[in-house]
Amino acid sequence: MQLNGLPFPGREREQATLAQSVADLGRGRPSVVTVLGKPGYGQDRLLRQTAQLAESQGIRVLRAKATPGEQDVRYGVVGQLLAPMDGLTDGSLKALTSRRPEPRSPGLTELLRTARERPTLLVVDDVGWLDAASVRWFGALIRRLPDARIALLVSSTGRHRPGSCPLSSGPVPVTTVELELAPLTARDVAATVAMICGRPGERAFTTAALEASAGNPEVLSEALRHFTQRGYAPIAGRVPELRTLTEAVGGDHTVRVLGLLSDTAVAVVRALAVCGDLLDLSLVYALAGPRATSEPGLTALLLENGLVTASGAGLRLSRPEARGWILAEMPGDERSELHARAAELAYRAAVPDEDIARLLLPAHPVGEPWVIPVLRRTCAAALRAGRTAQAIACLARALEEPLEPAPRAQLGLELAAIEVLAAPEAADRRLTEIIRSGDGGSGRIRVRAADLGLSRGGDNGLRRAVADVLPTADGDERGALAGLFWLTGTHQQEDDTDLGPDGIPPLPADPSCPAQAAARAWRLALRGADLPATRALARRALTVDGGAGALILPRIVAARTLLLTDDLDEAEVRLDVLHTDLRRRHARAAAAMTLTVRGELNLRRGRLDMAERDLAAAERSLPPSLWHPYAAPYLTAVRIVAALENGDADQAGALADAPTSAESRDGASWGHLLFAKALVAVRHDRLPEALELFRSCGRWQLSRGRINPALMPWRSAAARVCAALGDHEEARRLTEEELALARLWGAPSTLGWAQLGVGRVAREGRADRLREAVATLRDAPARLAYAGSLAELAKAELDAGNPQVADPLVTELFSFVTTHRSSSRLVARARALSERTGVPAVRGRLPHPAWATLTEPERRTAALAGLGQGNREIAETLSVTRRTVELRLSGAYRKLGIGGRAELIALLRAAEGCGTDVA
Repeated sequence: MQLNGLPFPGREREQATLAQSVADLGRGRPSVVTVLGKPGYGQDRLLRQTAQLAESQGIRVLRAKATPGEQDVRYGVVGQLLAPMDGLTDGSLKALTSRRPEPRSPGLTELLRTARERPTLLVVDDVGWLDAASVRWFGALIRRLPDARIALLVSSTGRHRPGSCPLSSGPVPVTTVELELAPLTARDVAATVAMICGRPGERAFTTAALEASAGNPEVLSEALRHFTQRGYAPIAGRVPELRTLTEAVGGDHTVRVLGLLSDTAVAVVRALAVCGDLLDLSLVYALAGPRATSEPGLTALLLENGLVTASGAGLRLSRPEARGWILAEMPGDERSELHARAAELAYRAAVPDEDIARLLLPAHPVGEPWVIPVLRRTCAAALRAGRTAQAIACLARALEEPLEPAPRAQLGLELAAIEVLAAPEAADRRLTEIIRSGDGGSGRIRVRAADLGLSRGGDNGLRRAVADVLPTADGDERGALAGLFWLTGTHQQEDDTDLGPDGIPPLPADPSCPAQAAARAWRLALRGADLPATRALARRALTVDGGAGALILPRIVAARTLLLTDDLDEAEVRLDVLHTDLRRRHARAAAAMTLTVRGELNLRRGRLDMAERDLAAAERSLPPSLWHPYAAPYLTAVRIVAALENGDADQAGALADAPTSAESRDGASWGHLLFAKALVAVRHDRLPEALELFRSCGRWQLSRGRINPALMPWRSAAARVCAALGDHEEARRLTEEELALARLWGAPSTLGWAQLGVGRVAREGRADRLREAVATLRDAPARLAYAGSLAELAKAELDAGNPQVADPLVTELFSFVTTHRSSSRLVARARALSERTGVPAVRGRLPHPAWATLTEPERRTAALAGLGQGNREIAETLSVTRRTVELRLSGAYRKLGIGGRAELIALLRAAEGCGTDVA
């Protein structure tokens, strides 16, 4: 039966035994009942229910609770027990509170006398903390129980094993019962869930409840009460909330238990909380202090209280999730000291770096030479695994160690490089501080700090810091800082002879410093003047100081300059080398910018797949939300153009409509975004809006001295819109202006694009104009522009009634689109032109039903093989390995049911003029 009909799942047997002892007491049968168990196993609840049952049956109940704080108070528990009893004499009261030795047991006589009239139940919680006088008093009581109507019910929370009653060292002359409480079973947990939540729990929920609570009734019940108070239902989908609540309740429970233990036991538990899973037991005890190894029964005490469990030859916390709760109870300086000593022991024990670093993070500065190398190695491993927060924490902790100025500045530089992934503003502030303070050495660290920060986008605070320290700099440092200053100005239209703010030295006409050479080359490129000098200066910036570890921003700018000078092969090599260097240095922001520049390069070449791969890698390197407002529009603009070329107008529109920071309008890349937005408006046939955006782009560019159409051909793009709106005179003026500037610049791609713009809006001699563009672009690296010129010329010839002239142009156009993604907008144009000319879509169409079963990479590879390209050529064209080409061709041959390349070529030739599109 249950006590008072109150359910306690898992404790039905104990409830029945206790109810029987109350019934026996009513019949005059004394007894001693001891309830044993770990903290939270329900001792208090069972004693409370038993007392309520006894009172309901007219039995007198006297209660007391032993505590650690009163263990030294003489007769402390006896005084609690007898204080409410009627009939206690003044002498007994005085004896209970007196400090003098008392030969007899005060109050015992009165208790025995009054119990003859009314049965009495004595309930004592946690007898393990009884004071010595109370232990003797209860021993005397037990010896007299056979002649008394008294039952003694006591509990012990883990401090005593069954069979060792703390109240008597000899035989007990009455009925004795010891109830050892066990953890709840799965069935008990299910019943508890149903009782507290008001409905049965799902199997997954009850299983999780058992695991999280470890079968502790007190932890389980309290967690479930919090759970139901939040309105949650016991279903599998709420397991995470249950685990969180149980973890909090379990942690609080652990802290309460710790409050009942000795200082040495608490020290051991704290040591286990810090590093029990890293060090063996002897080292854990050494960490806890000298008394830990000498205190008898310490391990048994921890086990009995349920705080630890045996793990091999050592110990571990029963509730590892309670570590934070355990350590939070410590004063901050003691906790820091404990972690520092633990880290030193772990280092001596050759524990892995990552575990040592975990101990060092909350520790005070150690000052040992091994600390910073451990933190650095852990940082590098965390970055490789993508754990940015851990990497930042490691380097930030390393900066707390005592350091000389030079290594401190170097650490700060490394931290700022990765801090941009979480707190870019903090990274800029850190770099600004390094620029202003330096490292007490040659000043190279100030240049590197400025370079790293400005390569993210040109923060004004960093630029002001550079300007402030320039007057005191000299030699190579002065030249490099001046070059970096001029590389990041948004209004770059000052004359070369002008001085900058506060005496910033002007750029020399022929600088030898790489940073100044890059700045001079970029300025010449933006103005569209002196192509040979621009190319030479850009190369100088890349070759004089272009190896690993060199300055970042000058190399990025020099590579972008080579894009404008049509030196795309050289730019690509330099960007590849730069990206490898930046990955090694963990300069994620600069790496993202480098990948975006390479994406623009691949777009110019018409390599859409590679461009999209670079842009995706740029976003992985640095998420768009973390880009500097000055640089973010450049990434968005290149992504928009890539989406448009891929035929994805919806994505391009979403990118164009995405909100941008107001600060972005002041940056050097805002014009790129205006141009890209205008292209989107054209694609959606919003021509007036597109024209205004192109004009805004032009105004923005010209106000900053950006004249060169190689940067972006806004004039010819606006002219095309003007022509569509009927303003042919304005279209002619814009295209002629662009053509004149392109001739002044002299790069074939820029000139060819300008000629293409003229041909697109020409009302007379259109084909001749376009033919000039095709001829100019044929050998230019801007392959996407060349393909566009082929399409425009083919359309012009068809419009002029010359299909025989258009046929080879369409055929050549299909040779181009075959090597590019079939969703490109050029494919749609090529197909439309092929329908007008009768030229098959791609040189040869395959009337083979299995062609549709080929994957897109297999189709593209097979098409190139059918055009006669070898495996090496195909690999270079598609930017894959030769092994990949072999595997794709093998799969294509198998699906087509042919034996090799010869049959594929024969199949293509036999199928010319009919069948299914290969493109």
